[in-house]
Order: sequence, then C-alpha cells, then structure tokens
Amino acid sequence: MKYLLKWVKEKIFKVKATDADDPTYGNSARVVYSILQGQPYFSIDPKTGVIRTALPNMDREVKEQYQVLIQAKDMGGQLGGLAGTTIVNITLTDVNDNPPRFPKTIGRIRAVDPDFGQNAEIEYSVVPGDGGNLFDIVTDENTQEGVLKLKKPLDFETKKAYTFKVEASNLHLDHRFHSAGPFKDTATVKISVLDVDEPPVFSKPLYTMEVYEDTPIGTIIGAVTAQDLDVGSSAVRYFIDWKSDGDSYFTIDATEGTIATSELLDRESTAQYNFSIIASKVNFVIIFSPFMFLTGNPLLTSRVNILINVLDVNEFPPEISVPYETAVCENAKPGQIIQIVSAADRDLSPAGQQFSFKLSPEAAIKPNFTVRDFRNNTAGIETRRNGYSRRQQELYFLPVVIEDSSYPVQSSTNTMTIRVCRCDSDGTILSCNVEAIFLPVGLSTGALIAILLCIVILLGWFQY
Repeated sequence: MKYLLKWVKEKIFKVKATDADDPTYGNSARVVYSILQGQPYFSIDPKTGVIRTALPNMDREVKEQYQVLIQAKDMGGQLGGLAGTTIVNITLTDVNDNPPRFPKTIGRIRAVDPDFGQNAEIEYSVVPGDGGNLFDIVTDENTQEGVLKLKKPLDFETKKAYTFKVEASNLHLDHRFHSAGPFKDTATVKISVLDVDEPPVFSKPLYTMEVYEDTPIGTIIGAVTAQDLDVGSSAVRYFIDWKSDGDSYFTIDATEGTIATSELLDRESTAQYNFSIIASKVNFVIIFSPFMFLTGNPLLTSRVNILINVLDVNEFPPEISVPYETAVCENAKPGQIIQIVSAADRDLSPAGQQFSFKLSPEAAIKPNFTVRDFRNNTAGIETRRNGYSRRQQELYFLPVVIEDSSYPVQSSTNTMTIRVCRCDSDGTILSCNVEAIFLPVGLSTGALIAILLCIVILLGWFQY
C-alpha cells in the first residue's frame, strides 16, 4: 500500500492508502483506516482517512509534537485482511493565547565575589526551614543577583512574617583551593507580609438545609455565617442573589444571615431550591438624618450556594392502583384469590413506608368477599362463598380501606366492582353478558326473535 498526505481545511490531515487489488471484486480493495497510536488526541474517519483532533483546547505550551500511527486494512477491516501502517508527525503551531505576566518577584539579594568571569558565577538556594515551601530563589545571570520569588500565595491572617536563610555558593570550584574552606556563605532573610483588604469568608463552601412543605411563612430554617478576617474586621451584610430562583420563596436577614420562608412551599411542585447568598463588607456608614446608609466595596464580596430540600408532609391518602374492576366465576370456590391490588400515593414515600389493606367495617359483616393483606404493599381479593349466581346478583361492590404508615396517617376507602361471569372448569371466563343468562342453550338472539315473531303472527291468525 502507498500513502499520500495532504492538507484539508481547518488544519485537518487526510491520509490515503491505495490497494492494487481489483475494487470490483468483493472487499479485497475496500480499505478501512484506524489509529494504533495517537489516542486520545486524534481520531480518524475509517472510510475517508480524515484525521481530526479528538480533544478540545490542545495546548502547544504543554506538548508540541505528536506521532500518530495509522493502519490501513483491506477486506473492509475484517479478519484475514492485509494491513499497512504509516506514521504521521503532527506539530501544533503557536497561537497568542497567553498574556504577558510579571514574575512574582519579592526582592533581590547579592553576594559579592571578587573573582572574575566564571569564577565569580554564583548559585543561590533557600536553606530548608521556615520558608522552604513558600519561597524560591534563582540567579540573574546578568547581575549575579539572587531573585526571590513566591512559590505559593501568602496569607497575612495566617502568618505575618517569615525568616529563613539563603545560601550563595560558587558554581565552578577550583579543587586546588578546596582546603581554603567552603566556597559558600549564608544570609538571613526576613519577610514581612502586608495586609490587603479581602472579601469576607463563609464558614462553609456549601450550605444544605431542609424544610417541611407545610412550614408557615416567616419560619427560620437556617443561617449562613461569613467573617471578615482582615485586621480591624468590618461588619458583614447578607443578600440573596436576585438572579436566582430563591428570592421569591425565601428571605435573609441582612445582619444575622438567617434564612426564612416567604411563601408556602409545595414539594410536589418544587422539591429542591438552589440559589446564592452574597456577603459584603460594610466599610463605613453615611448618616443623613433621619436615614442611615451602609456602604461597601462591591469588589469585596463573596458568594456561597444554598441547597434547600423540601421535605414531604403526608397530605395525600393512598389509593388503589388500577384496575378498580375485576371478575369472579360462578363456579368459584371459597378462599380463591381473584385479584391482586396495590396502592399508589402522591406523597413522596419515605424508605420503608407500608400500606395496609382491610374491608370497611360495614362490609365486614357477612361478607361475600374479603381482603387478604400480604404485608408487602399488596393485597388479594378473596372469595368467601361456594359459587356465585349471575341471576341472583350480577355485580358486587367491595369497599377496601387503605392506610399508609406516615404521620399523620392518611387513609381512603376505594370501592371495587366485582362482576360475576360464566367460566369453564379451568376458570377461564366465557361470558360476562347479562343477556346470555336468559337465552336457551344453542339459540342465538336472532333465532329467538324469529321464533317470537312467528308466535305473534299465529296468535293474530287464530283471532280471525
């Protein structure tokens, strides 16, 4: 196989493999492309051979060169096909995606060496100790000064000063003068951390609260706390982010940070609220009698997310799930289960909630049917008689009481309709039609009407 490489639009490559087999004969010349090496950065179209980037935002500053191993296999890529490979070298070109930044230089120190040239070249290092994890030092090759830099941000509220040692040593040693002593020296560096005005800090990264859906308006359900950790801490005021969906259902006390309901909540409509609280520092007070205004820097604010879960209150009674109607055979025996029923509850059922089933008190007196509670949230409708007659009674109405296990307990009475039907010996329903009860066996409705019509005609003839 031979490969050709060419550019296609938007910096996408395309490879093409040629096969000398007859393309009109089966799949011998049908080539399928795949990548053996180069994932997950690149992908290839198995039919066209177009190579595309598979990951967004590839960064040249992280990795510039890639080698992608491409395989082309005939027979449509099936087992037994012949394959060839090629390597595609891909170089990411640079784009201007990094702004210039000043290094975090905090100061310079200089050790003096009276030697000349490379004999005067100095290497600086921070002696392990108080500042080893926070500070670093590098040598300015032009001035031979040690440039102190930050490795991590400093926090005035955590520590206000650092003291550590810096060592300066010759980069090129002359072993002839090794006995003259160590060619290095140390100096003590003291760094004072200056305080800057920072926004208040919340006590938690996320607040989660719970409230029952029948909670009265104005009930406090929780509070947030933020502090100004700067020296001479300022007062903090709280606000709900008006862009969120919580502003119409909840309020917050600007001084105390307590959150209260401002509307009646319905878990069946909204089970969870997610909004933000803003904490702002109050820098000073302006008084225009009789009014007082608190002002603060809008840049010195912090934000935290509030997650409020609305808990369910047992307000809906359970009801029988469909069907509400069932059938019983005329030849049914006592103790037969003719229908399994279950319950549904519009409330959010907590784990372990149970439903109980029973007959209503008025139906429990000499019942034709009863309810057997299986204690697994289902029940069976059970026969109590030895046979039923459609001629005597076609329909039975069975009131079933269902209770849930939540507080307060909710219950409902559901009336089931039981229709008496004619069945075969195996219990298969043959007919539930009332008219069929009175028809002679073997005669259809049309035949019976014809017979009655003949009788009427004969009676009329005898009268004459």
